[in-house]
This record gives sequence, structure tokens and C-alpha cells, in this order.
Amino acid sequence: MSNRNIIRRVRGLPASDGAGVRLTRIIGQPTLDSLDPFLLLDAFGSTQGSDYIAGFPDHPHRGFETVTYMLAGRMRHRDNVGNSGLLTAGGAQWMTAGRGLIHSEMPEQSEGEMRGFQLWVNLPATHKMMAPRYQDIEPERVPVCTPVPGARLRVIAGNVLGVEGPVDGIVTKPIFIDIALDAGARLSLPVPATHTAFVYPFEGAELVLGSSSLPLGELGVLDQGDSVELSAPSGTVRMILAAAAPLREPVARWGPFVMNTEAEIRQAIADYRSGRL
Repeated sequence: MSNRNIIRRVRGLPASDGAGVRLTRIIGQPTLDSLDPFLLLDAFGSTQGSDYIAGFPDHPHRGFETVTYMLAGRMRHRDNVGNSGLLTAGGAQWMTAGRGLIHSEMPEQSEGEMRGFQLWVNLPATHKMMAPRYQDIEPERVPVCTPVPGARLRVIAGNVLGVEGPVDGIVTKPIFIDIALDAGARLSLPVPATHTAFVYPFEGAELVLGSSSLPLGELGVLDQGDSVELSAPSGTVRMILAAAAPLREPVARWGPFVMNTEAEIRQAIADYRSGRL
């Protein structure tokens, strides 16, 4: 097997979105505008209700997928065709916006910790106008495996060491894993050689990937290969590992719309303004 190495390092920048929710933008900022097919990665987290209570009121999407993974807290999503779901700690939502919808994501708490990630994944031109689809994944549906002593994996999407995540039918064939390594643990994982991949340690000590260290809060973009070697030499570390097939298509982007041409963006805006989204 050919091990992947870190070829680029990116630190997130302070940002806000929705109705002023404070977050850290890791992908989708000047240092890393995108990582085909990944368009955005935000980390949000606070114990102060005032930082998140305004939430993400009604807003549109078209042409891509949003992935919300909750580490702590409760958030309710609703859309303009009557769908509703509750995101809780350890749960996820994979929303395929397709041809378009208007939805909201609002906290169901006013105090305590609210923490998690949102990842945007592009759709190919052939699927941008597909029917919208939600996959709401309750925490108990996420399989947990311990492939080696001191390693704990929660598999949200993809097949990892024979463990299948609950998210299915995604065209970019993604892998999305929450990995925790105890101090001294070492883990080797296969990653499809065709996929773009990154690792983001978000809790605990420094991560070592191959022969390189990756400090907390720094995203590592990985080179080509079909496996990753992870270890936690100095203390427990927790991270997300994501990989997906790149699309290699033109990207036209305007706020909540991601299409292939400027004409398609103008049509999306017109459809939204006229109530056809």
C-alpha cells in the first residue's frame, strides 16, 4: 500500500454565518478556497448561547450537498416543503440540495455547548438539478468500530475496514469518519486512491500522519495514495477524516448556489426571487 502524506496545511479563520453564528472557516476561505469536490468546511462551537442562539434562519441552496455533524447540542432543521429533523450529539445530516430548497437550522437550546461541523460537497453537472434529498442519521445509527487497541471510529459515510456508514447513494462516493486515538495508538486505514482527502484534528494532542505532525486545529491536505498511517504519540487526539472523488468540472459559485456556469447561477437567483426554488 502507498501511504499518503501531508502536502498542504491550512488554519481556519474566524467567520460568521447565518444570523451571526460564530465559527471557524477552514475550507472556503482565501488560503483554501476549495478542495475538489469539497467546497466548504466550518467548525462551530461555543458554550455561550449568545454565540449560536440566532442560528441559521431560512436560506436557499442549489447544486451541492451540505453535511452537518454534531458533536454537542441540538439543532432543528426545517424546509419549505415540510421536512423536519432534529440533529443531536453524534448525529449527522447529509442534505442533497439538488435543484433547490429553502431550509433553516435552528438551535433547540439557549445554553450549554453547541459544537459540530458543516461540510459542503459539490454535485456533478449531471446531478445538480436532481430532486432534493435528506438523510437524517440518528447517533445510534452510526456504527462504531475499534480496529486496533486505543482506536475508536464512528463511520458516517463510506466503507472503512468492512464497516459501512449509514449515508448512501452519494455520487462522489465519500468517506467521512470521526476518529479518536488514545495516547500511543497507531492506526492504518485504506483510502481510495482516486479520492481527494483531508484530515482535521479538532480535540486533544498533536496528531502524527506518516512522518509528519499535525497540530490541533490545522487541516492537512493529503497527497495521492491508498492508505493513511495515523498515530497519537503524545496524548489522545480526535479528528475527522474525509475523502471523496473529485469532479474536475468548472465551478460557478454565488453564496448558497454552486453551479457550472454563470448563466446557471443567474437562473438560480431568478428562481429563488420568483419563488420557484
